[in-house]
Amino acid sequence: MIAVAIAEPLTTVAPNTVALTIVAPPADPRHAGIVVALAALAQEHRLAAFRLLVEAGPDGVSAGDLAERLAVPRSSLSFHLNQLMQAGLIVQRRESRSLIYSADFAAMGDLVAFLTENCCRGTGCWSPETEGKI
Repeated sequence: MIAVAIAEPLTTVAPNTVALTIVAPPADPRHAGIVVALAALAQEHRLAAFRLLVEAGPDGVSAGDLAERLAVPRSSLSFHLNQLMQAGLIVQRRESRSLIYSADFAAMGDLVAFLTENCCRGTGCWSPETEGKI
């Protein structure tokens, strides 16, 4: 199986055509979610939005506030937030007439745990508590 993702930003190669990025499936199917999460974060606006949501904590931030704080048009931000939701990195809830987004801290923890599980050959030399002390 090969997944096809549209390159960002869409690039016109010739009239009526667009450039596509071909993404091969991960060698280990258990890593599929990790690959999707990292791919979602590999874009400047999505990374900035995710970091802002992590900083905001479980209370989250409204879509309008996010757009304003990131200086990103609301329509573009909506696309980026959808990508982060599809990757399982953020959640959305409705409060009255506002959409509130917050980081999925369990998913973030799983991603960090995966990235650091074999750090220093599994000797446990890194943890959030030892950050900057190694």
